Amino acid sequence: MSFVECRALTRTYQRGDNAITPLSELDLDIEQGTFLALMGPSGSGKTTLLNLLAGIDRPTSGELLIDGEDVTTLSRGALARWRSTVVGYIFQLYHLVPVLTAYENIELPLLLHDISRAERHRRTALTLELVGLADRHDHYPRQLSGGQEQRVAIARALVTDPALILADEPTGDLDAEAANGIMTLLSDLHRDLGKTLIMVTHDPNTAKFADLTLHLEKGRLVQPAAVGHDTAGEGEA
Repeated sequence: MSFVECRALTRTYQRGDNAITPLSELDLDIEQGTFLALMGPSGSGKTTLLNLLAGIDRPTSGELLIDGEDVTTLSRGALARWRSTVVGYIFQLYHLVPVLTAYENIELPLLLHDISRAERHRRTALTLELVGLADRHDHYPRQLSGGQEQRVAIARALVTDPALILADEPTGDLDAEAANGIMTLLSDLHRDLGKTLIMVTHDPNTAKFADLTLHLEKGRLVQPAAVGHDTAGEGEA
């Protein structure tokens, strides 16, 4: 059994009299520990798929199993609890709370968990260290660069120790140097922590950091292109 299993996964929206189907009859298996990049033109269904995997949206039809859990059958409350423990989401525009420090932004997801204050502090401090921002813990978002804000967002996604990390255009708002730093960080975290990482990107240079790149077009997978970021130095065919 794969870590992620999609079977005939479809999402249709009603827009006036028109039915819009950004994702259609998608079959996809993702093994645990994979770093997958999803590419495709605007409207191809990339973010729709990411939101279904995150439990932010629900499919119109089809099956979606993550680590053996059929998330399409969960109630709203059960889905929220599942999402808070299994999924970490990295947004393109960071979505940090401006009145909270870097430390407080990272700690925020832990407030939903039944853990002690000391344990929250331990996890938050450790995650700050992981993303190289221990010395910026008391800075507010306005006092950080774009790359540093994204590192805070990455730390916030990691702090609950989720099995699945989802990233929607994580470098889309950054210059080339900051983007390379973020992707190096994500690649290192994927390698060191063994997380399953699924990233939407339009940038081929960003996709090169992934183990595998798949292309979506009009809601369907097209001929996949494997793009290796092989730590052993052997590219994928």
